[in-house]
Amino acid sequence: MYRKIIEDLKAWKSSKRRKPLILSGARQTGKTYILKQFGKECYKNLVYVNCENTPMMRSIFVQDYDIKRIVNSLSAIANEEIAKGDTLIFLDEIQEVKGGLTSLKYFCEDAPEYHIVVAGSLLGIALNGGTSFPVGKVDMMTLYPMTFSEFMIALGEQRYLDFLEGKDWETIAPLAPHYIQLLRQYYFVGGMPEAVAAFVDNATHKEIRTIQSNILSAYFKDFAKHAPKNEIQRIEMVVNNIPSQLAKENKKFVFGALKPGGRSREFEAAIRWLQDCGIVHKVRRVNKPEMPLRFYEDTNAFKLYFCDCGLLGVLMKTSASQILADDNFFTEYKGAFTENYVLQQLKTNPDLDIFYYTNEKNTLEIDFVVQVDSKIVPVEVKAEENLKSKSLKSFVAKHPDTHGIRFSMSGYMEHEWLTNVPLFGVGIVSLVSSSTKSS
Repeated sequence: MYRKIIEDLKAWKSSKRRKPLILSGARQTGKTYILKQFGKECYKNLVYVNCENTPMMRSIFVQDYDIKRIVNSLSAIANEEIAKGDTLIFLDEIQEVKGGLTSLKYFCEDAPEYHIVVAGSLLGIALNGGTSFPVGKVDMMTLYPMTFSEFMIALGEQRYLDFLEGKDWETIAPLAPHYIQLLRQYYFVGGMPEAVAAFVDNATHKEIRTIQSNILSAYFKDFAKHAPKNEIQRIEMVVNNIPSQLAKENKKFVFGALKPGGRSREFEAAIRWLQDCGIVHKVRRVNKPEMPLRFYEDTNAFKLYFCDCGLLGVLMKTSASQILADDNFFTEYKGAFTENYVLQQLKTNPDLDIFYYTNEKNTLEIDFVVQVDSKIVPVEVKAEENLKSKSLKSFVAKHPDTHGIRFSMSGYMEHEWLTNVPLFGVGIVSLVSSSTKSS
């Protein structure tokens, strides 16, 4: 299945400033698949080693970091020749071997002619858990679940995607029912490649839910196996509580909902662990929508979103019929699915710094506030066709150098202060260009 990140990988291969590459991302997002595909398509040969189930890898970096010795050892383990520039060395589950990540520094400094990539389902934990990190010596990418655009391609809907990317909204308008049905399917299936592949192969809804449930079970097994023992219960509490937190009108994460008297200090490590795994996305509040947004970040207020809307559906125990056929679905759960979906699409753009905003009295809330270059873009999400935008209109009135973006079930509309984009167009609208509307 096509993944847009393959274009970034090709650019990495041809870069004159190429460094060893770390590909991170949540379990089951397709890291192994896409790197193998990249190696087969773009190199004469691929040397793939899974560090977790290859015992000899446990000692390969212990002796020293002599790259000639390490390359010879990898060649012997894989029974493949390693040619400079013509071979992609792919070390999977790199976090499982001591010294594996540190070795990338020496590949960068002593042997930049070798093309090496590493990945791992719990790589984020290793990178933030005290492992010696080769600062400045590696390139980094993150693979997220499949976007709605990638989902459309997998379903053979390239022609409809072309219409969207062409932004011919007059042509798109009468096709909206088809796009909305595709969006419903994406809400149900989500972007985990295994679930998408099953859907493409006409698997039953029950079979798809089983795949998604198994992925969630693997996450919980990771908690039990890898998380600090004193954090396992808290991690599980946070995950299980996300649906009810998102279903609130005010989606600010409330620790008291986890347990009576719950405090942030009790759950900080648990949430950080989930972030490092790529399972949740944390969107912090800014107390002032001014540049740069990070200066005004409120570390005590945030919203938590799940990595994939399909897995969120399993957590919420929503049935296929509710998502695919219920006319009231988009307005139920107070837009929990829709806001999670929008955030899931926005997160795949590494150029966006994403926050949310509320004023001091909490009488005005902007779902997402995004910093794009030197502009601030307020983003409102509507799970229905109700287009009242009191908060967004008030925000733009107070900050006339901004131009609002609203994602809703209604068609494309341009106003002086606002652009309304159909929800199925989230992935093809450039917030970068939108930020210049008012200038």
